[in-house]
Amino acid sequence: MIQDPARAAAIKAAIESRVGYLHEHPERARVFDKAAIAVLDSGLRCRLSTAEGPVTASDMPTQVGGDASAPTPGWFMRAALAACDATTIAMRAARLGVQLDTLEVSVESETDSRGLLGMDDAVPAGPVCMTTHVCIGAAGADSAQLRQIVEWALAHSPVADAIKRSVSVRVQVRTP
Repeated sequence: MIQDPARAAAIKAAIESRVGYLHEHPERARVFDKAAIAVLDSGLRCRLSTAEGPVTASDMPTQVGGDASAPTPGWFMRAALAACDATTIAMRAARLGVQLDTLEVSVESETDSRGLLGMDDAVPAGPVCMTTHVCIGAAGADSAQLRQIVEWALAHSPVADAIKRSVSVRVQVRTP
């Protein structure tokens, strides 16, 4: 069992409460998310943090000058997608009263390194394709119902949406 019924009921109640609140106060639906902060530590290694403090680090492979001491930023993007998709699937299942026994989401991508290295401006720097794999199971739910939960969740996953949709990115540069 991934979540006990009491926890699933609490998740459902929280979601229903938030949905009700936002129906009454739609002007409060749009919020600013916490900043993710990367500070170059050494070489190509970055310390990653929130305003509350350190979280983890990223680094690059040795082939491009890193020390391979931490996951790459691209891996964090895939991890963010996998975690967001898994969370959204779990939220949808809880809201529908489906008790998940199994949920694993993995994301892989294919990247052409020439884009990152600036070898060919026609080659994108980011992934050329991504694949999300979902393994899901729930007692009492058939494969069609589980597939509907996954499809709904992936259509409402904020990270998946940001990756699939062209999102406005503003850059502000300051110098010390």
